[in-house]
Amino acid sequence: MTAGQEPTDPQDGRDPQDRQHPQDGAGPVPEEGAGPVPGGVGGPGETDDVEEWLAAGAPDDGNAPAEPAADEVEQESPEAGLQRQLAERTADLQRLQAEFVNYKRRVERDRELLAQNAAYKALAPIVEVLDTIERAREHGEVEGGFKSVADQLERTVAASGLVRFGAVGDAFDPTVHEALSSMGPDPEGAATVTTVKVVAKAGYKIGDRVVRAAQVLTVEPA
Repeated sequence: MTAGQEPTDPQDGRDPQDRQHPQDGAGPVPEEGAGPVPGGVGGPGETDDVEEWLAAGAPDDGNAPAEPAADEVEQESPEAGLQRQLAERTADLQRLQAEFVNYKRRVERDRELLAQNAAYKALAPIVEVLDTIERAREHGEVEGGFKSVADQLERTVAASGLVRFGAVGDAFDPTVHEALSSMGPDPEGAATVTTVKVVAKAGYKIGDRVVRAAQVLTVEPA
């Protein structure tokens, strides 16, 4: 190798200038990352085939805009919008009316319950007084002015909601009667169910609330 002469590549034996300047006709070497070569996959070949390629349709890459739905295309008419708003407002008013009716019923029920509780606290202690008046009446001791007071007291508590119950011949009901004892089979044979034979103390209630159960003696069917 003489001075000024470039060294040849020991691997391929070619002159570096030959590698930098390829022979004519070899064509350009495509760079890395370049697009598809015309005529390759996904593109038209010759210029004459472009129109056919476009007519056939380009490959769908999934990015094409979707067609609008039929519901989106059709717009609501003013009349339909008014009808829809009217139906919504009517439903709201009906719901509010139902809520108000339920609220009114709850208030009335609570008011009655409060009134019954107040009457219970006030009248429950008077039950013993009424028992004393009843025993005195049985012995004929309710006379004169005392009789007038006793009658007025009984009328007052009755007007306040205190109701007396329990009588001979009533069918025994464990929810309102307290059986002190059973006298066995009915000697008269008239009882078909467990029946009250003797009332020791009358019962009292306010509305459906029992203030005191009636204390009774019972007989059984013969």
